[in-house]
Amino acid sequence: MKNEIKVTINEEKGRVDKVLVERLQDYSRSQIQAWLKEDAVTINGEVIKANRKVAAGDEILITIPEPVTLDLIAENIPLEIIYEDQDMAVINKPQGMVVHPSAGHPNGTLVNALLYHLENLSTINDVIRPGIVHRIDKDTSGLLMVAKNDKAHESLAKQLKDKTSLRKYVALVHGTISHEKGTINAPIGRSKTNRKKQDVIADGKPAVTHFTVLERFNDFTLVELQLETGRTHQIRVHMNYIGYPVAGDPVYGPRKTLPGNGQYLHAKILGFKHPSTGEEKVFEVEMPEDFKKL
Repeated sequence: MKNEIKVTINEEKGRVDKVLVERLQDYSRSQIQAWLKEDAVTINGEVIKANRKVAAGDEILITIPEPVTLDLIAENIPLEIIYEDQDMAVINKPQGMVVHPSAGHPNGTLVNALLYHLENLSTINDVIRPGIVHRIDKDTSGLLMVAKNDKAHESLAKQLKDKTSLRKYVALVHGTISHEKGTINAPIGRSKTNRKKQDVIADGKPAVTHFTVLERFNDFTLVELQLETGRTHQIRVHMNYIGYPVAGDPVYGPRKTLPGNGQYLHAKILGFKHPSTGEEKVFEVEMPEDFKKL
């Protein structure tokens, strides 16, 4: 028999994707969105999209697709493991490394390296993201926490959601920022004009970035940034929004203004409570040599 979920609408109103997120507490928002994209959701027998509005009495049926079996290969890729115990690890990801496999990057990713270097990884995320609690962009370097079991994964993910973890970045940005500190509080969502980009939009998700000037150069500023939320491309979008795009950013900044392959953005400090002991852990790694030299 097919694995199915049935939901009957009572008094709920609004978009079907948001209603399902509220009703199906055991499933993540990303999982529900994936089912909608795969045409696995019907209302009264009709295949619908995420923005379909529900009405009282609607019968929603989700036909859960058979899980896709991917042949994830453990690859002996050099990996800088900053910390490791039975529950988790902290990795210093190099610039240029994709975090998990995708259509354009089937191998050579952080996940492929983790499968080789670590004995266990959590299974909460889908099959292509074992152990991955959070991500940083391919061309952003720096610290990532990795879960080795599901209990640790849940704890670390909750800290991110509750904004109790510490994440500080350092970035070189275009322009000279005159003030010493600032906070950017601007919602981020998918761009209305370019589906491959994120943008500050009125109906986006809340996003808050704090920054402090570290050093000023001719036409550039080195800043430290602390994330309060974790939206896709958040720092890159926010700094571009206020007129100081991250140097080297091929998507949100001026192109080919500096040597290198990607944005000068580094996840320098990562802090959290250990998922088992509750001990406060804080890790720090210096920016890559190319970044320092520049």
